[in-house]
Amino acid sequence: MMPSMWIAKTGLDAQQNNMNVISNNLANVNTNGFKKSRAVFEDLVYKANNCKNEEYNGEENLDNYYDAGAGAGAKTIEIQKNFSQGNLLKTDSSQDIAINGDGFFQIQMPDGSLAYTRNGSFQINKNRQLVNHNGLLVQPNITLPENFTEIYINKNGEVSVKLKDSKEKVSIGQIGLAIFSNNYGLKSIGQNLYKETQISGKAIEVEPGIYDVGELQQGYLETSNVNIAEELINMIQTQRAYEINSKSINASDKMLQKICEL
Repeated sequence: MMPSMWIAKTGLDAQQNNMNVISNNLANVNTNGFKKSRAVFEDLVYKANNCKNEEYNGEENLDNYYDAGAGAGAKTIEIQKNFSQGNLLKTDSSQDIAINGDGFFQIQMPDGSLAYTRNGSFQINKNRQLVNHNGLLVQPNITLPENFTEIYINKNGEVSVKLKDSKEKVSIGQIGLAIFSNNYGLKSIGQNLYKETQISGKAIEVEPGIYDVGELQQGYLETSNVNIAEELINMIQTQRAYEINSKSINASDKMLQKICEL
């Protein structure tokens, strides 16, 4: 295979990965708390040819050498999340909570470990516990009393309820948030959930609204941070880059054809 064909092939692979990322962003434009991604690329190894210049006199003189490096293409090195704030959508549901600022809700997984999410669309299960849309418990655990009528969550995460035949609010718990030293190191595991990694650092549980941590907004949901117009432009650029690499393969094929005709 001609090197140019292989190089163009790596370009096709890279642009296909880029298109996959863009497609996933657009598919999740209405997913609560979704964070868009972008593909990051790097060029592949260069082959140094150690060419001599015209003044080389046969002596060992490295100053008379230069490297005419030939690149080997490109590859995708990572899919990076963008954790910028999404818009807040008013829902008026007392069980919907948005984070206005930094931080993640903590969710207990079936194996007892913790996962993290920006999706605050919560529900109350049959045991009167606050859970996410998959029935996983929100941590710290919030259990509502049997005779509650209304639930209130303030900006600092304090959970209060009104009881039947009572006008007083009763505090029953506190919703905490987790923050990380490097959000970009979190691992996506699907269902709008993330897991901590060595790159993200350990989760630190904090009270909402302090130390530059986001505040909670009851009756709101954070929407996806995907910008449709931006993604469509990225899609057009990716399509054009894919076409250019395809033409490189076509041009290399015609060169081979000429050689075969000799």
